[in-house]
Amino acid sequence: MLDNYAKLCKELLAIPVVKGCKSPAERFAGAEETYTIEALMQNGWALQSGTSHFLGQSFGKAFDVTFQDKNGNQSDVWGTSWGVSTRLIGALIMTHSDDAGLVLPPKVAPVQVVIVPIQPKKNDIEGKAAMEEALDKLSADLKAAGLRVKVDDRDFVRNGAKYFEYERKGVPLRIELGPRDLAKGECVFKYRAGDEGKIPTTLNDAASAAVAGLDSMQQKLYDAAAQRLQDGINTGFTYQKTRDALEGDEAGEFMGSGLYLVPWKCDKESE
Repeated sequence: MLDNYAKLCKELLAIPVVKGCKSPAERFAGAEETYTIEALMQNGWALQSGTSHFLGQSFGKAFDVTFQDKNGNQSDVWGTSWGVSTRLIGALIMTHSDDAGLVLPPKVAPVQVVIVPIQPKKNDIEGKAAMEEALDKLSADLKAAGLRVKVDDRDFVRNGAKYFEYERKGVPLRIELGPRDLAKGECVFKYRAGDEGKIPTTLNDAASAAVAGLDSMQQKLYDAAAQRLQDGINTGFTYQKTRDALEGDEAGEFMGSGLYLVPWKCDKESE
């Protein structure tokens, strides 16, 4: 289960983690072993992101839960306990987001692409018809490529307000399509993270470009978080120096000191 947790974080949430076992004093009460994944947030704070526990037979004995073994004898059950919680949502937010709002990895974003049309003038009937046709085809192409798509054609909300809304909500890719773009057979891509600026893209290539771009964004988010984790691991510390640093750390300080990689004897006495 430990590896499954780590795989979920890496492949879907773009969060790198450190896998390991809890020390005796930090184990789940009654467990023989507790396994954990630990993530590092942007501000240097560590977050326990998922635990699984080997309970042995202690809970089977305590609650008189038995099973019939292969020899036909009644034995106390062996127990495990696992299941990540909503804490991972907090980890997702704190790992990737910025001052402008949420940044969601494309693989878990409810809406991966939002299309914001810039409508022609009110009396341009032909232009409106051409825009509707282009929007339908673009949306269909993106959906056919397996993407989750929304078209925001609200005419009572300014485009600038729409851009701000979807940036704040963390939608990975915004596509703008106006009359001038349509005349050139293009649309304009704007990614939430990973690529600065707007990217003109031909309408015929929009679906394949979006798939490739979102895959790239997912990887860039993971790479950035992995680099922060690597940079945030303190090495070369003695046990005493680590202890002094941790005991002197103020929880109210925004910038944490990261993780410490130190040798120690994992027993109750040393802990």
